[in-house]
Amino acid sequence: MKLLEGKTAIVTGASRGIGKAIALKFAEEGCNIAFTDLFADENMKNTEAEITALGVKAKGYASNAANFEDTDRVVNEIVDDFGAIDALVNNAGITKDALLMRMTEDQWDAVINVNLKSVFNFTKAAQKIMLKQKSGSIINLSSVVGVSGNAGQSNYSASKAGIIGFTKSIAKELGSRGIRSNAIAPGFIITEMTAKIPEDARKQWEANIPMRRGGSPEEVAKVALFLASDLSSYVSGQVINVCGAMNT
Repeated sequence: MKLLEGKTAIVTGASRGIGKAIALKFAEEGCNIAFTDLFADENMKNTEAEITALGVKAKGYASNAANFEDTDRVVNEIVDDFGAIDALVNNAGITKDALLMRMTEDQWDAVINVNLKSVFNFTKAAQKIMLKQKSGSIINLSSVVGVSGNAGQSNYSASKAGIIGFTKSIAKELGSRGIRSNAIAPGFIITEMTAKIPEDARKQWEANIPMRRGGSPEEVAKVALFLASDLSSYVSGQVINVCGAMNT
């Protein structure tokens, strides 16, 4: 039997990158996938087709994860369509990097809203279903810079550190109801987002990684699979670094 056979997961920001890799990995293990992204574009259609081709039910939903009402609406739609939420993967995220002296209020607010408020929005909406089920796994994508900070990313680091505090608090709040909450802190993962980093900066990052390379979205997805499955049935409130020993 597959690890997630017959289960349903919500994956936010799953039209590309780490979110897409997680959705595909879950689908390979028999999980039905409801995924969200900001726009119902070609990326969403292609991702939906790729997931469906793996023999599970899949549907993409256009949603602004940073908007509370929109999130509540889309989660209700997902429950109507799929009937349950066994796992929630809060992956939606953006960067707007700048040194603090140059960072605008809009850059700060945008990153906090998309990266951190979205986690609150989706977790609050999904917990109602998980509480009725008396089961569920919440998986939040943080970052190594949320653990250790990074110059020029104070907004991103703050949002990802906030996710860690939120994750641990929810684990303590909902643990007695059979709901687990964990975070993954990826290091330097090769995606469209990191591709925007200048080559010299990218090489410098890789030189500081003990494994001397960036990670792949699939390597993050395998950890998410562990946390979504019964293999991690007594794991909650934890932060798992996926970083090639960048953070130890």
